[in-house]
Amino acid sequence: QVQLVESGGGLVQPGGSLRLSCVASGNFFSTYTMGWYRQAPGKQRELVATITSAGSINVADSVKGRFTISRDNSKKTVYLQMNSLEPEDTAVYYCTAGSPIATILNRESESWGQGTQVTVSS
Repeated sequence: QVQLVESGGGLVQPGGSLRLSCVASGNFFSTYTMGWYRQAPGKQRELVATITSAGSINVADSVKGRFTISRDNSKKTVYLQMNSLEPEDTAVYYCTAGSPIATILNRESESWGQGTQVTVSS
């Protein structure tokens, strides 16, 4: 199990940008698929983006073209660059790690961060 700590959330106006970071502890970070989920009040946790150890990326249709996921294995960090933010993006964003990718897609990982709040409002 890897420990994960997110940061970078906050309050931003519609159309603004934020970059979330998730720092992992322990070894083998480079071997994990990393994912970002989000959960808005009263809604289910939703997969936002994943990046595999090989760098293969998938992004949810709801954020495609606005959000980008990347990783820096030397820093054991995964990022979520969020541009053109909309009020509908308001949620708590969670980082997760696992292998294989199905662990992430099925929310079966035991490794989750504590979450970081993103609020998009004027």
